[in-house]
Amino acid sequence: MSFKSSFRPRPSSIPKPNSTAVTEFVFEGFSSFGWQHRLIFFVVFLTLYLLTLSGNVIIVTIIRLDRHLHTPMYFFLSMLSVSETCYTVAIIPRMLFGLLSPYQGISIPGCATQLFFYLTFGINNCFLLTAMGYDRYVAICNPLRYSVIMGKKSCAFLASGSLGIGLGMAITQVTSVFGLPYCDAFVISHFFCDVHPLLKLACTDTADNEIITFVVCFCVLILPMGLVFISYVLIISTILKIASAEGRKKAFATCASHLTVVIIHYGCASIIYFKPKSQSSLEKDRLISVTYTVITPLLNPVVYTLRNKEVKDALQRAIGRKPLPS
Repeated sequence: MSFKSSFRPRPSSIPKPNSTAVTEFVFEGFSSFGWQHRLIFFVVFLTLYLLTLSGNVIIVTIIRLDRHLHTPMYFFLSMLSVSETCYTVAIIPRMLFGLLSPYQGISIPGCATQLFFYLTFGINNCFLLTAMGYDRYVAICNPLRYSVIMGKKSCAFLASGSLGIGLGMAITQVTSVFGLPYCDAFVISHFFCDVHPLLKLACTDTADNEIITFVVCFCVLILPMGLVFISYVLIISTILKIASAEGRKKAFATCASHLTVVIIHYGCASIIYFKPKSQSSLEKDRLISVTYTVITPLLNPVVYTLRNKEVKDALQRAIGRKPLPS
C-alpha cells in the first residue's frame, strides 16, 4: 500500500454528496523509511524519552526534598518539569509504537484527545517560561520586595493561570479543527495529530480556522516571547549597573539556564507555526517537530542540572556526596 495513492484532491468548499466521511485517520509518520532506519529511530527516541522522564522526575523530587530549593524559581521549574512530562506522554509513546507498526490508525476522538493534551501542556509550558522570566525580573530588578511580590499566592496564581490559558486555548483549537468535515482523505502527514496537518485534510474551506490558529499562535508565542524579551532587557540593564564583576557574573548565572531553554523552546515553536506556506515541506516539518517534541523536552532537565549550581549541589547532597550546610 502506498500512502501517496491514499490521498485524493480536497474540495475547496462544500463536501460532495458522494464523499465518504472519515471515521479514522492513519499517520504517515516515518513510513517512508526502511525497517532498519525505523528501528534505529525507535532506539534513539526511546532512549531520549526515558532520559527526559527520569530527568524530570529527578528535578521534581530534588526540589521537593531539598528545603534550599523551596523558592519561587524552583517551584516554577518543578511545574515545568511536570508539564513537560505530560506533554511528552501525549506524543512520544504513540510515535514509538508507530515506528514499529508504520500503518497506525487513530480514531477521531483519539486524535482530538491527543491534540487537546498536546496543546494544553505545550501552551502551559510557554506561559510557565514567561512566569519564570517574570520571577527573574523581580529577583534582580526589585530584590527588596521579592518575597512580597512572589509569595505563595502569586506563584500559585501564575501556575494555575498558565494551565488555565492552556486549557482554554486547547479547547478553542480542538473545537475549531474537529468541527470541520473530513471526507475521502484520511492520511495525516505527520506522526501525531497537529493542527496544520489536520486542516489540510478537511474537505471544506479552512480560512476561518487558519485565522483562529494564527491568533492562538500569536497569543501563546509572540506575546509571551515579547514579555520575556522585555523582562530580560530590564534584567540586563540592571545587571550592568552592578559595581562588582563577581556580582554581575552571579546575576547572569541565575538567568542563563532559563534564557537557554526559552530561546530553544520559542525558537523551535515559532519555526513550526509561523513558517510561510511557500517554505513548507512535510519532511522538514517532521524533522523540526521531532526536535520540538523529543529533543527540546530533554533540554529542560539537562540544562537545569548541568548549568545550575544550586540544583547540582542539591543533587550531590541527595546522593551523599556533599555535606549539608550548617
